[in-house]
Amino acid sequence: MQWIKTVEPSITCLAPASLLIWGMCCAIQDARQRRISNVLTLGCGAVAVAFLVWTGHSLTGVTSGTVMLGLLLALLLSLPGYIGGRMGAGDVKLLAALALASSPLHVLGTIAGASVAMLAWALGGPIIWRRLPPSSQDHLAMMDPANRNRLPYAPFLFCGLLASILWLH
Repeated sequence: MQWIKTVEPSITCLAPASLLIWGMCCAIQDARQRRISNVLTLGCGAVAVAFLVWTGHSLTGVTSGTVMLGLLLALLLSLPGYIGGRMGAGDVKLLAALALASSPLHVLGTIAGASVAMLAWALGGPIIWRRLPPSSQDHLAMMDPANRNRLPYAPFLFCGLLASILWLH
């Protein structure tokens, strides 16, 4: 069991990078297909729960009680959007998995950062979009600012996750 004590700190140090890679995969898939695979969302949630049960803390080092508070926050902040048809089920599962893997501060920071990113895209997106090469516009067609009411949410959540990790780590 001594090897567990040496592995845990290195896993906790890798957690922010792992969460960013995972978030980027979700964002790319959502930007291309307006859908996030259950393999990504539920897979991350399952790994986070297994790690939480195994070690007693999340990937970012917070206790299980704090993780449950983060999960409650994620659900309270995302389920109304899902029920109102403004958010997809994949976005709710993404935030729940993030909460299980991290902390309430990561969840709140991610949602706040996503709001800022959405505002920035509303203001500057049309200018940026026109300057993208046609091949990029084809690959990221769901991000077209003309689709204002139907933009995928995960790319904005990724921006918020990046901001929260830079702020917290």
